[in-house]
Amino acid sequence: MPQVVRSRIRALHGPPPVSPLPRRFRSLADREAVAVLHRAARVLLEALPELTDRLVEALREQEPAYRAAMETEPAEIWQEVHHSLRHNVASLIQPREFREAAHRTSRWIGESRAEQGVPLDAVMHAFRMGGAMVWQDLVDDTARRHPEDTRLLVHVAADVWNFVDEHCAVVAEAYRQAERRLSWRRENQQRLMTAALLDGTARIADLPDAAAMLGLPVQGRYAVLAVAGARRAPHGAGRPPLTLAEGTQALWHSAGEVELAILPLGAEPAADTEPPGEAGTPAAPAADPGPLAGAGPGADGELAALAAGLTAPPGTRVGISSVVDGLAFVGDARGMAETALRTCPASGGTALLDEQLPAALVVSSPGLGAALADRVLGPLGRLDPADRDVLIETLTAWLDSDGSAQRAGARLYCHRNTVLNRLRRFEQLTGRCLTRPTDAVEVSLALAARRLLEG
Repeated sequence: MPQVVRSRIRALHGPPPVSPLPRRFRSLADREAVAVLHRAARVLLEALPELTDRLVEALREQEPAYRAAMETEPAEIWQEVHHSLRHNVASLIQPREFREAAHRTSRWIGESRAEQGVPLDAVMHAFRMGGAMVWQDLVDDTARRHPEDTRLLVHVAADVWNFVDEHCAVVAEAYRQAERRLSWRRENQQRLMTAALLDGTARIADLPDAAAMLGLPVQGRYAVLAVAGARRAPHGAGRPPLTLAEGTQALWHSAGEVELAILPLGAEPAADTEPPGEAGTPAAPAADPGPLAGAGPGADGELAALAAGLTAPPGTRVGISSVVDGLAFVGDARGMAETALRTCPASGGTALLDEQLPAALVVSSPGLGAALADRVLGPLGRLDPADRDVLIETLTAWLDSDGSAQRAGARLYCHRNTVLNRLRRFEQLTGRCLTRPTDAVEVSLALAARRLLEG
């Protein structure tokens, strides 16, 4: 309406436009209608407190979203409604002077309501209720004081409602902008809190707030997933195209080339119970379970089922931590998941830390692992590369077959005696005895070091 009313005022008082086109004159009815509108609006300004009371009460009765706000901060709501009405009614009289102030007020209301979580539909309804009440008061005052002029208000009715629509648009745009800012701030806070949990830098005092923000229990059981080699999801979602079993909850976080996921697990799987002791014998006090309290035979099956439910593109490497008990130990689980990730073959695969502990020891101390591989397998370096590879392949197959030459031969498509001959040659070259447990352990770790650390 401000633009329309201004144009009419200019038509009444401004200089004639310089144009080759014929001059256009507004009708006498239009001029009188603007005067009637201004007169009624001035009366409305004088009775603004009473109008504010009525609008606040109407909002209380008809808009539940505002009713809750009025119960907690009634004075603030009254002042806000009064401020908005004062600027908007004044804009009907002097649009040039009050239009920007009225827009600022409407923008502020839109932003404030977004921050308070009041639905946009409720805010728009409140503005339209205010517009309807202002228009009705304009009509009622004119009918009471100057009934002969009531018909003239028809000429400005569309302008008044255009004015209401204009402010509804201002409110809606401010509300959506504030909503986007709040969403970005909330997502950024969630990212920072997730990063702090995974880095192990979250303070104990902040854990309840973090749990509430992320929708996670403070004392829950958790595992962490580390994913590498997967293409990121489109549109910068920061999540690899890796799917978990249906119903598996995951909180994803990007850490450079590795994607991490916090996996909240269910209640601890039931463990086998100990046979009951003598009646009346008091139970021994439970020891401090520590961060790995959730790890056990049941947890092994739980993590194996989790790994089996993964679907990932070829070449993706996935490491899964042990189970930890409590949100405070998610940082420890992240370290375990990344250790498990380093035990994965370069060609891809899924590694559970609990099933790769010897290899995890090697990658956790690569210097010692390389020294062990050089000490145990170094004598093979004097052989022809093809000959050396045959011996290492045979030794690996024999260890993977639990020391069975028959099964190793089946894997290598050769006779068991061929396997035994190659193993004896390895022992002669390295001075190791594969039937001696300590030597067998060293050879197994040296092979793991060679596989995981080469290059």
